[in-house]
Amino acid sequence: MGLLDILLGRTKPVAPDLDQLFALPSAAVTLEVAAGFRPTGSGAVCFATVEGAAFEQTHREVQALLDADAGRDGPPVRLARDEYGYSWLVSERAPDQLPELVNDLHAVNSAMEVNGFGPQLLCSLAAFGDESGRRLALVYLYKRGTFYPFAPLAGAAERRDNPLELRVRAALGDDLRIEQDLNRWFPVWGAPGM
Repeated sequence: MGLLDILLGRTKPVAPDLDQLFALPSAAVTLEVAAGFRPTGSGAVCFATVEGAAFEQTHREVQALLDADAGRDGPPVRLARDEYGYSWLVSERAPDQLPELVNDLHAVNSAMEVNGFGPQLLCSLAAFGDESGRRLALVYLYKRGTFYPFAPLAGAAERRDNPLELRVRAALGDDLRIEQDLNRWFPVWGAPGM
């Protein structure tokens, strides 16, 4: 980055650091103690929709990689599309298998990167819930290398529980690299796996 870039306020994009995903299991312990949220066993990787033989081959590779994993009910990863036109590779695990879910998310992201689909990757999420039925996702922004909480309000049409999101941000500040720019806390309405 040159002097002109600094003067004009331009910055280099943060390189994705998929190893940040491995901090989720320890953050889950903090999240349970601080807010009563536990993993649901669901997670997903979101990307701009990709068509064609190269993507189909990548999807088959991810399936084959995760097929070797025992202790799973159903297909290792399913492909879903949301109402906004984004694609999601969704993994379902038992709620007590968060480390395995994180491995799945890491493997999917890595396979997409290796096969040239890194620019299409948008985010990954791990879903949590509490005893009262509230939902929460910890969302990893691929292009920023940061996390943020997303808490939709139950029964409300696309409304968020902002106070809960801010409490979770404060609780997990030592566990995860939290996105500081609240404008980048994008809602993931209707995300498969949530």
